Amino acid sequence: MPIHHALWLVADQPAEVKTSALAGERQLEDMIVAEPRILSDEWMLIGRQEDTGTGGRVDLLGIAPDASLVLIELKRDKTPRDVITQTLDYASWITELKAEDVATIYRRFRPGASLKEDFQARFGHVLDEEVINATHQLVVVASTVDPHTERIIRYLESWDVPINVVFFEIFGHGDLQFLSRAWLRDPVDLQVDASTARREKEPWNGEFYACFGHGNERHWDEAVKHGFISAGGGQWYSNTLNLLHKGDRIWVNAPNYGFVGVGRVVGGRHPVTEYEIEGRPALEVLQANYHRQFHDAARMEYFVPITWLDTVPIKGAVREVGMFGNQNTVCRPRDPKWRRTVDRLKDAFPDFDD
Repeated sequence: MPIHHALWLVADQPAEVKTSALAGERQLEDMIVAEPRILSDEWMLIGRQEDTGTGGRVDLLGIAPDASLVLIELKRDKTPRDVITQTLDYASWITELKAEDVATIYRRFRPGASLKEDFQARFGHVLDEEVINATHQLVVVASTVDPHTERIIRYLESWDVPINVVFFEIFGHGDLQFLSRAWLRDPVDLQVDASTARREKEPWNGEFYACFGHGNERHWDEAVKHGFISAGGGQWYSNTLNLLHKGDRIWVNAPNYGFVGVGRVVGGRHPVTEYEIEGRPALEVLQANYHRQFHDAARMEYFVPITWLDTVPIKGAVREVGMFGNQNTVCRPRDPKWRRTVDRLKDAFPDFDD
């Protein structure tokens, strides 16, 4: 379905704001580099006009909190067929990048900077070199796409190619210009699909993986005592909580510690402003921070109530070589490693079956 933008001035007699144009798509690229949130609040830019070694240059390269790479290609003056072909060509290049290659690209983008240090400062956790570029996403930037191009994109989606289109439209009012943004596909859906887009796949086993970041922001012992999991600090972290529904079983991993519990979901996602514990606002009961400094919907903490079936203290976390791990708060893994991990966890948490 084609994406159409419209903008109106709020007044007793609303007036339509007419579409305008930038000096060129290079200006849009410059704007994204100057303020990456124009594209996404959840990504960190690490490269620009990077030479693929085959005669092409990737417009922009980003990294997500789970260390997956994001290839961003502006349509510019290319035909719809050409931009998709070029994006897929560059995707074949990105799959070959190793951790040291990504670090080198970042040094060219930010001379003298450290990818590890800047990643941790940006996302609040250590960059795991073992999972850098384990998965990737493809993003085409355009003002519009024709039905033929959209059919190609939908076809690629059906074969689990993690591709999306972000639409930008320029509006002019007097001496001012405004930029609007819309996605062809919900970025959270793409995030989840990309996080589990392994070369080796199998049908999902129905078991949800959940990541609980025990530390300064939240405490596992409070989650166990009061029956919840939570996430916040950005939509990348909190939106995947929407994947959970009443009755779902989740296996919870605390990054850097290991698996700490299994439980059943008993309700949907709630913002911290509406979540209560024992009839009181959650933040009046809880001692950890839970992003209480954020009051906007995008960054505040969100909670999902859980009935725990079996748990261990954080120091007793189950951690073994080869177990599945992921920085997404919730996902539905189709990696064979997840099935093997769940089989092992059922031994470690014998009360898993309610």
